[in-house]
Amino acid sequence: MTSNAAQPKPTPDAPTTDAPTAGTPVTDAPATDAPTTDAPTTDAPTTDAWGIDASWLDALDEVHTVADATIELLREVIGTPPDDLVHRAPIVARPGDALEVAGAEVECEDGQTRHVDGSLPEDFPLGYHRLRTPDGRERRLIVSPGRCWLPEGWRAWGWAVQLYATRGRDSWGIGDLGDLRTVREFAQDQGAGFVLVNPLHAVAPTPGQEDSPYLPATRRFRNPVYLRIAEVPGVDAVDTEDDAGRALNDGELIDRDAIWALKRRVLQRVFDAGVDEGPFRDWWWHQGQPLMDWATWCAIADEHGPDWHTWPAELRDPRGGGVADFAAGHDREIAFHAWLQWLLDVQLRTATEGITVIQDLPIGVAGGGADAWAWQDVLAQGVSVGAPPDAFNSQGQDWGSPPLVPWRLQAADYEPFIQSIRATMAGAGGLRVDHVMGLFRLWWVPSDGSAADGAYVRYPYEDMLDIVALESHRAQAIVVGEDLGTVEDGVREAMAEHGILSYRLLWFEDDAPTEWPAEAMAAITTHDLPTVAGLWTGSDLTEQRERSLGTDADLERGRSSLMEHLAGIPADATPAEAVLEAHRRLATAPSTLLSATLDDALAEERRPNMPGANDRPNWCLPLPVPTEELAAHEGVQALAGVLAAGLHPVTTKGKVKGGKSGKGGAKSTRTRKK
Repeated sequence: MTSNAAQPKPTPDAPTTDAPTAGTPVTDAPATDAPTTDAPTTDAPTTDAWGIDASWLDALDEVHTVADATIELLREVIGTPPDDLVHRAPIVARPGDALEVAGAEVECEDGQTRHVDGSLPEDFPLGYHRLRTPDGRERRLIVSPGRCWLPEGWRAWGWAVQLYATRGRDSWGIGDLGDLRTVREFAQDQGAGFVLVNPLHAVAPTPGQEDSPYLPATRRFRNPVYLRIAEVPGVDAVDTEDDAGRALNDGELIDRDAIWALKRRVLQRVFDAGVDEGPFRDWWWHQGQPLMDWATWCAIADEHGPDWHTWPAELRDPRGGGVADFAAGHDREIAFHAWLQWLLDVQLRTATEGITVIQDLPIGVAGGGADAWAWQDVLAQGVSVGAPPDAFNSQGQDWGSPPLVPWRLQAADYEPFIQSIRATMAGAGGLRVDHVMGLFRLWWVPSDGSAADGAYVRYPYEDMLDIVALESHRAQAIVVGEDLGTVEDGVREAMAEHGILSYRLLWFEDDAPTEWPAEAMAAITTHDLPTVAGLWTGSDLTEQRERSLGTDADLERGRSSLMEHLAGIPADATPAEAVLEAHRRLATAPSTLLSATLDDALAEERRPNMPGANDRPNWCLPLPVPTEELAAHEGVQALAGVLAAGLHPVTTKGKVKGGKSGKGGAKSTRTRKK
């Protein structure tokens, strides 16, 4: 993502009466790879009963008014919640919270029944329960610890890995879960405490594979292109075409269509030859309806294409009779796609054993994909998520994912959000929330207009952050929020209160790393930004010029601003020397996590993704060194030593103002008014 504008923080008297959303109205600007700045103090925007902000503030402090036509269109898209939603929406609370509910019975998820009267006892069990009031109303009660799981005093350094790019001699053209195991093993040997990977979520199983890991068909299931074919049970009984698979490594770019076509052909051959379905069927049964929906969508997509909007009318309703009839006649096709997910679960758990692997959660999903099909009643139709116009994108941005309608999300008991968070954490031990400010509000773009014609819509952020904390607690997974860009007052404070680590980059921070917060992941760059070598040599600037991504003056100014963070490095230093010096500075940060990319360790000049360069092979650039040779690579070893040496005791500097330093559960004095 690229830069976008700052937004005003609403004052306490911002109107929220009868609003479909819940929670205190803190606002944000969408996360972007632009320098972080403090938001200015301004008058609050007017927020209507639909949660729509009538105005927004750009990076130059200029207030923009949203067109009346846009507001009316978004109101129509959002719709009006049912009158009884206030009595049906989930109550999200913490032990000790006051509740405006008297004399209710709670059926806890473990089967016990508890009586509550005005507040939750301090010893009330965490989890997802059902609350029944004397008048017969029933609703979900979600009890959260209030803070994400994070061991007291724990610090670690680790590698940020674009897994698809990290391919080895046994890979078939793309880095896979076998390569992740190799990275995990040498990272452990080096003393690393975590590995951060790109989103591993699945795309459609059809030709025309989506290259971007940030536009998946689902956020609940994983991409079988990452399977290590040689480790699939039963593969020895069939022709694996292994030579053809290894030959895919010869390509200068990652060709997902060719890779998936071959992998799928071999996987289908294994499945058709007969596999021991006992363990798989037991696992499938425990996955329930979500996996059935995913596998059914895949089977339909194989016949009718990857966009459910173009399917025959009888197949567009996942609960309709047409889909039931299709499933009955395609049980083996559906079982095949479910089997792939079982294989992924087994291989991922093996690959991540013994180390924290932080998985990335994209901001949304493809509008024609499986989650959009299954949750079409919760997602907004006719709009997508994006960013408003700013100095870097005069027309704004449209990211193509349909947003969740806040009140419909509540009416669905937050299940779409819960399932996405839970699935991404599963089997790994960490979560990075891309564009974490999207939990506060999102820029909605009408499909018949430009990104400049959008407006911000607010979300029940307190509920959603508490749900993240509950899922983190259950999975014992640390959580990092990507809060890059212009961050509103209140957002980072809310993250700190919930134990969500901030994300700080050397390229963006004005303060020295020694002043960065302890409650953070510290890094030099991201996949969307220049590598150290690319910046140092000027090759990244040259490529931006070649792709007409800005005027010479603007591009030079952008490079100069980043080069300021490398001031003092001798001008004749090699790229590898510049990489080490940059990370020596990073290693002085007291942050909980210190992160380095394998791209930087190898002094790679090309970044994985260059936003706006649509003719560039983004997300298709393999690392220049095979996975098996990474551990012995001089740059990898040197960078590991620098970060390991930086794990000094945390100081009190750089604390997030308004945040809590404790790592345990947070007792609240809030009243949950529903």
